[in-house]
Amino acid sequence: MNWDGISYHSLNYYLRKKFNDKVLKISLDGGFTCPNRDGTISDRGCIFCSGRGSGDFILSPDLSLNEQFNKGRKLLEKKWPSGKYIAYFQAFTNTYAPVDILRKKYEEALSLPGVVGLAIATRPDCLNDEVLELLDEINKKTFLWIELGLQTMHEKTASFIQRGYPLSCFNEAVYNLYKRKIEIVVHLILGIPGESKEDMLSSVKFISRQTVKGVKLHLLHILKYTPLHEIYKKSPFKVLEKDEYVELIIDCLELLPPDMVIHRLTGDGSKDLLVAPNWSKDKRGVLNSIHKRLKERNTWQGKYYNNLATINIGREKDV
Repeated sequence: MNWDGISYHSLNYYLRKKFNDKVLKISLDGGFTCPNRDGTISDRGCIFCSGRGSGDFILSPDLSLNEQFNKGRKLLEKKWPSGKYIAYFQAFTNTYAPVDILRKKYEEALSLPGVVGLAIATRPDCLNDEVLELLDEINKKTFLWIELGLQTMHEKTASFIQRGYPLSCFNEAVYNLYKRKIEIVVHLILGIPGESKEDMLSSVKFISRQTVKGVKLHLLHILKYTPLHEIYKKSPFKVLEKDEYVELIIDCLELLPPDMVIHRLTGDGSKDLLVAPNWSKDKRGVLNSIHKRLKERNTWQGKYYNNLATINIGREKDV
């Protein structure tokens, strides 16, 4: 199987098919915080998260949404002058505010030139009934996906990374979004200390059985000024090597359903903040290695997915 010449169902392929054009994401900082930072759950956040709440690559987060968007668009127009855009609320928890504030920000983003939809990153425990009603309303009039930061299915690991919610909360969020036909994208992190290869693949198998549309597979980054960095300095732990990560990513792809959209195969760590693994700075090189090994292994996304079919009861092809 291949999707425009590659062996997995990429986001670029999916969006081109949906919009018949190149579609690009522009990351935005909506000025939100997080219950894992404001003291509601904790004041330190998840142990891997940077001070900008995964928004390290957002241009000038102190500017208005319109100004942030225009700066991002000007950069992208140099290469793709006629592209369409997804306004991506990326930094911190983007459903963690009163509904009237959320509505204002979402509508402002949708009014920006060339925007054909929204992507909203959030936590499963920040989707109350009012927020779900708002998302349902938006989903009925434009393209929308919601990103949920699961990271792992294992409760012991979730406690270690200070995720701040149980797996049951994630399951409830997926159910509530799915029944409203809202596309769901799930984040998983590979390489968390204490997790074996089997543990990581168990999380992938878990996601493959869920009613989610897409997945982001991240490499664990150790960033300066995070609780994880403090742990690493006191007791250095093994981080994944490049070849090890490439093989693991391919193992993950083989288990995921062919219709699941792969939003990411490796993450970005700010070069100013990244402590380890240093090889991850060459993102293009990592992706090239993954593509090369897919060909060498003569494999593709979903190759072994049917082996899980007997326990995939309830999974629909599309949301």
